[in-house]
Amino acid sequence: MCGLTGFLLPRKIDADEQAILKKMNDTLTHRGPDAEGLWSDREAGIMLGHRRLSIIDLTNAGAQPMESPSGRYIIAYNGEVYNFGELRSELEKEHYRFRGHSDTEVILSAIECWGLTRAVKRFVGMFAFSVWDRKDRCLHCVRDRLGIKPFFFSFLNGGGIAFGSELKALKEHPSFDSSIRRDVLPQYLRYNYIPDPWTIYSRSFKLQPGKILTMDAEAVRAWDGENLKDLKIESYWDAREVLLGAKDNPSATNDQEAVEGLETVLKRSVRDRLVSDVPLGAFLSGGVDSSVIVSLMREISSGKIRTFTIGFLEDQFNEAAHAAAVAERLETEHTELYVTPEEAMQAIPLLPMMYDEPYSDYSNIPTFLVSRLTRSSVTVSLSGDGGDELFGGYNRHILLPGLWCRLRLFPLPLRRIIGQLLISRSPDQWDHIAAKYSRLVSPFGISKKIPADTGYKLHKLSESLTAATPAELYLSLISEWKNPDHLLTEEVTSEHEQYTDGLNQHPILSDPIWKDMPELSEATMFLDLIHYLPDDILTKVDRASMAVSLESRVPILDHRVVEYAWGLPVELKIRDGQGKLPLRNLLYRYVPRELIERPKQGFTVPVGEWLRGPLREWAEDLIDNRNLCEEGIFKPDIVRELWEEHLSGRRNHDGKLWPVLMYQAWRAVS
Repeated sequence: MCGLTGFLLPRKIDADEQAILKKMNDTLTHRGPDAEGLWSDREAGIMLGHRRLSIIDLTNAGAQPMESPSGRYIIAYNGEVYNFGELRSELEKEHYRFRGHSDTEVILSAIECWGLTRAVKRFVGMFAFSVWDRKDRCLHCVRDRLGIKPFFFSFLNGGGIAFGSELKALKEHPSFDSSIRRDVLPQYLRYNYIPDPWTIYSRSFKLQPGKILTMDAEAVRAWDGENLKDLKIESYWDAREVLLGAKDNPSATNDQEAVEGLETVLKRSVRDRLVSDVPLGAFLSGGVDSSVIVSLMREISSGKIRTFTIGFLEDQFNEAAHAAAVAERLETEHTELYVTPEEAMQAIPLLPMMYDEPYSDYSNIPTFLVSRLTRSSVTVSLSGDGGDELFGGYNRHILLPGLWCRLRLFPLPLRRIIGQLLISRSPDQWDHIAAKYSRLVSPFGISKKIPADTGYKLHKLSESLTAATPAELYLSLISEWKNPDHLLTEEVTSEHEQYTDGLNQHPILSDPIWKDMPELSEATMFLDLIHYLPDDILTKVDRASMAVSLESRVPILDHRVVEYAWGLPVELKIRDGQGKLPLRNLLYRYVPRELIERPKQGFTVPVGEWLRGPLREWAEDLIDNRNLCEEGIFKPDIVRELWEEHLSGRRNHDGKLWPVLMYQAWRAVS
């Protein structure tokens, strides 16, 4: 795994711009601590930088930026192409010769032999790269199919484009435009991340998964940095097209076939990801996905598998005991670390610089901690990410169809009236009514306990009641802030209301998938696959692992596994209120059912409790009225009301407060 950066200017490069590239490249040392490389063509206006984390071919033969055999192409590349051995054999038959054993050489020769698009379609792996074509004088930027590896690009003031693996590298260019794109903030508050192709910066973007961006210096000169449609961006792999096509060709017709087929494709994927010239291990939470991966690693590998997990002292957040039980069964060399609140909180100030823009999924805290633990012993780790999105592992995949069926029994106007009635009283008032009702019925022997947060749950129910379509119901279920404008100042909301490119029109609501996939479980899984997975889950894992120079590999997200999984009928994935049936049934071949069957537990930390205790002073500084007023983004009275209520213990508002705190923390260091 590596880091790349560079820039393309509509003019010749000045002598002092080598120092600029060096500075940009240095910001990515954590992604590639083993070596650095700089390359430039001053006349063409192109410079490439690379930081190397040596995984395959540890010699200088794998150094980058690297030239193709003819010298036509120059590449700066981040990732792994796992089928490079197979491709190399084919290329050798075409009389290509290789001086080393890296996949980078194979990528360049494949592009030279077959052309860029045809070559990329044959790559199996995770990758993001920039390749300069000396003959056609154009730059090609490519990102893998599922968005496992990141790629950013930014249009510079005065002309030109900067690009790289992380925004921090682009920001080091003196012509970087650091103006804030405030119209993304409603989406940030809703989802806890800024969805692609946008970033927090006005003229900076994420290259979307499965895309190739092509441009030359003249195109860069002409582009105004505002309309993405003017750029030449093509798809070499389209999730919608591929997955809808898979539905027409079922992978299996019964449970037995589903498990047999899954074992074949997933075992191949795991085997490919065990190729490494450095020590390798796996994250193990004790859940279904990571346990499947470790089981197959043990089945394939002749050596001892090394596994890693972290635990917390708070029982409701601790999965370490489950992981230890699975590790014992699979006879792995297991390492666990119980993290104190003090150790966990030391990581929090690092997060804004780690993610470069507002990001508030606080499961990134334990992800960073387990990555740091793992890196102390190995350089590569396999994970189970992707299982939920492909096989129906989230509650919304299971519950949304039934919930919608019940809601539609009642006319929408009636549901809206009920919803208004529910929010006509505050959560405190509903709690008071519930407690009074409980006291009234207790003398009659009715002792069913009414939840302490009844009012909060009734308010959440009101949001679902008013959904007019399944799409609105899904949007409600995945949104942290259901109505972000309630929190944002009028200055911000007036800006994004005038924004006309559809950013804040919630493409989820109008996505044709709701018509193309009438089975609601599949529609929600698809939307999670193309939005939540790359923008939240894979972003979290990439930044957290690469911050400590650890390569994380994700076998379940091999595109061949994805296509197989999508060809499985939904009834083979979800049944009787339980999801991920093929993965579970495969796992039970290696691990007893009783070690796995338990309620799903998110990988998270007790942020709510910490905000009332050791994080209180840190949070108070960030949301001080003076700071909020100076920034002019959030309404101070709303934030302070939530904060005071959270501190009182009457409500747990960590989910709503954390996006505000992470934005404020990011702004303080940006």
